Amino acid sequence: MSDRQTRTTTSHWGAFDVTTEGGRIVDVAPFAADPDPSPIPNILPQAVHHANRVLRPSVRRGWLEGRRRDGRGTDDYVELPWDEALDLAAEELRRVIDAHGNEAIFGGSYGWASAGRFHHALSQVHRFLNCIGGYVKSFGSYSTGAAQAIMPHVLGENFLKLTYGYQNSWPTIRDHTETLVMFGGINPKNSQVNMGGVTRHQTRGWCEGFIAQGMKLVLVAPQRGDGPEGSDWMPVVPGTDTALMLALAYVLETEGLADHDFLARCASGYERFKPYLLGESDGVAKTPDWAAPICGIAADEIRALARRMAGTRTLITVSWSLQRQRFGEQPYWMAAVLAAMLGQIGLPGGGVGYGYGAIGGVGVAAKRLRGLALPQGENPVAEVIPVARIADMLLNPGAPYQFNGEDRTYPDIKLVYWCGGNPFHHHQDLNRLDRAWAAPETIIVHEPWWTPTAKRADIVFPSTTPYEREDIARANMDEYLFAMPQLIPPLGEARNDYDIFAGLAARLGQGEAFTEGRDVEGWLRHLYAEFVEMSREDGIEMPDYDRLREENWVKLPIVGDEHAISPFEAFRADPAAAPLKTPSGKVEIFSERIAGFNYEDCPGHPTWLPPEEWLGSETRGEMLHLVSPQPGDKLHSQLEAALQDVEGARPERVLIHPRDAAARGIADGQIVEMVNARGACLARAEVSEDIRPGVVSLPTGAWLDGAPGAVSRTGNPNVLTRDIGTSRLGQGSSAHTTLVAVRPAG
Repeated sequence: MSDRQTRTTTSHWGAFDVTTEGGRIVDVAPFAADPDPSPIPNILPQAVHHANRVLRPSVRRGWLEGRRRDGRGTDDYVELPWDEALDLAAEELRRVIDAHGNEAIFGGSYGWASAGRFHHALSQVHRFLNCIGGYVKSFGSYSTGAAQAIMPHVLGENFLKLTYGYQNSWPTIRDHTETLVMFGGINPKNSQVNMGGVTRHQTRGWCEGFIAQGMKLVLVAPQRGDGPEGSDWMPVVPGTDTALMLALAYVLETEGLADHDFLARCASGYERFKPYLLGESDGVAKTPDWAAPICGIAADEIRALARRMAGTRTLITVSWSLQRQRFGEQPYWMAAVLAAMLGQIGLPGGGVGYGYGAIGGVGVAAKRLRGLALPQGENPVAEVIPVARIADMLLNPGAPYQFNGEDRTYPDIKLVYWCGGNPFHHHQDLNRLDRAWAAPETIIVHEPWWTPTAKRADIVFPSTTPYEREDIARANMDEYLFAMPQLIPPLGEARNDYDIFAGLAARLGQGEAFTEGRDVEGWLRHLYAEFVEMSREDGIEMPDYDRLREENWVKLPIVGDEHAISPFEAFRADPAAAPLKTPSGKVEIFSERIAGFNYEDCPGHPTWLPPEEWLGSETRGEMLHLVSPQPGDKLHSQLEAALQDVEGARPERVLIHPRDAAARGIADGQIVEMVNARGACLARAEVSEDIRPGVVSLPTGAWLDGAPGAVSRTGNPNVLTRDIGTSRLGQGSSAHTTLVAVRPAG
């Protein structure tokens, strides 16, 4: 008798139906309620059952036999029984703590591993490390590191709270916005994913509706595909958005279009910024004619856009990609200044917003709920580093650095514990990271697949995928609640992260502190009961746990036009009664606090700072500017084990303009080599006019292959990108500030 059955689960890229038979996933299908389902899960059956799976605890031979650090990335592995591997890891953790203290442990995770709220890798590893005395943690994310540093100074709010709680929702934009200016774009490809899930993919539909109703959409980006079809495309030179914004501001000021009443009531420091804008302080007026050769947009186009922005209800949006570049704090700050000069902050459908299209939840009008989070406990170790500075930390223990007004020192890390994530996908200058990765004495990784990070670990624990364990899923700005059933048995000897950590905690004398006497189901019931009670307090009734498991999913009454907001409305009406959480209580156009840091790479007001690598560099030669956007076929590098098997899928495709291709003798579909001083990779040329001349676009996500330092034959752009902070303020990722040579592969 067949055991074939179909059930629904969810993921960061949305819900989908999964058919299983004989202990295997055999098919997937879109969730019926999703108007624009993502194709990402189509590869799932091949990925989950791929030969690349880690099936048993494995220890790198060189480390096992002599604690050697060389050989990470090339060594072979010895499979051990679970008890022996757990004993080995526990002994090593105890040795490092006794010899060096918990300040010598770095706890790495990137949080996107599972949409489930309990089997959330970041929460699991942090809870475990806190139970055994703490660890060095990281601040921010590669996606928004610079934004998380700068925006509290400018608008007085945590950036993630700003993203979800202080932005115009799609219905508000529909009803009020006349001009939508998208710096960096709003790309439905990126909004396939959302932290915790996105059940109804709506970004594309909303943007199509805006176009249909006659709204003016202006795309300011080097790629046409970064915005909705029907947008007016302004193909800006990468990294020059701040110069363009300054020129728009110059027109507003000199043509009497700036709202000086709003600036006086609701902003602070315009009188300190204005001399720079007009060139009185540095001798360079930020005119459209000044900006045009920098940003590649004609002066008359800049003037026309400024006038339209002043004459209509205008919403300025800024993509996350703009702050993933050298001096990435500047366009985020300048966008807020430009919105303040327009005087539309606090008006419905006006002002400024960040991250539309970056993830699926931004823009959704929803009531926010609380709960369903595993407590991580308190970390006794105070040391924290900016997330994108991990290679600096490993290469330079004890070295001083500056971050957001503080003078700090990098800790001396002896053990890295990584659970959830693949830094050899998302970090910059991967050859440099390879050199840094040799510094710790021990690296422990949990992974379902033999990723490039797993292949560079000393101890690898095989962890289950979300389809081999039970969980509960919900996401902010999403109206669906899911019981995620265990769909198939764990492959090989894989275990879930919680059980792995429970085994280690017991060996280190902290078993009860970690588990609190609960197994997985005990925790799921406990967390869900807390969530039900919190939701009841917020006026939302939830089914009981057993009913949710039986029904698989429920739709909650938390999304609709009634939840749409006009951000900063109260502040605009009465800044004294509803001040921002900035030192002045207003929008900080000039920041005394930032000016006091004396950072030449982030002065006290928005400033055009030419990056070291860009199309205006005197030493550029024939090199092209590389942008490395998110991939369209997966989230980060997940499922890549199977995707790289698809015929013709690797090396990854690089978008190149016909003019640049012709000048280099490159034909469409041809394999090319991309190279600079940091590394080299192969790519498959896609010749298209949908990218600005002088720019190439190679998506991230291909797994790093080969020995350390070798040419990446799969097409990983992060062998080329720069590993340098955005500035001393934010210390974020500068991936998009990169020049490369492109030539036919030999």
